[in-house]
Amino acid sequence: QVQLVESGGGLVQPGGSLRLSCEASGNIFSLYTMGWYRQAPGKQRELVAHITSGGSMQYVDSVKGRFTISRDNAKNTVYLQAHSLKPEDTAVYYCNAKLFGTHTTMDYWGQGTLVTVSS
Repeated sequence: QVQLVESGGGLVQPGGSLRLSCEASGNIFSLYTMGWYRQAPGKQRELVAHITSGGSMQYVDSVKGRFTISRDNAKNTVYLQAHSLKPEDTAVYYCNAKLFGTHTTMDYWGQGTLVTVSS
């Protein structure tokens, strides 16, 4: 079982920046594909960005050029640096860890951290 604890959410003005962090328990963090998802009120949860164990990154189009995902395997932590925030970025942001096996995928979620972009 992997425990994921997010931090760094809060209220930020449009155009502002913040950094989300997600610390994972356990000792095989480096093997996980780590992702950030978000869910806005009344909308489905969507993938924002993910980073594989090998360091490959992908982003949803709406955040490309504004958000950066990174990981520090020594600290068991994944980050999401967000710049030029927009009101439509307002959502609960969830950290996700996936471990792909031969026949199964282990899938873990954090409790979420609220990001509100408003003046």
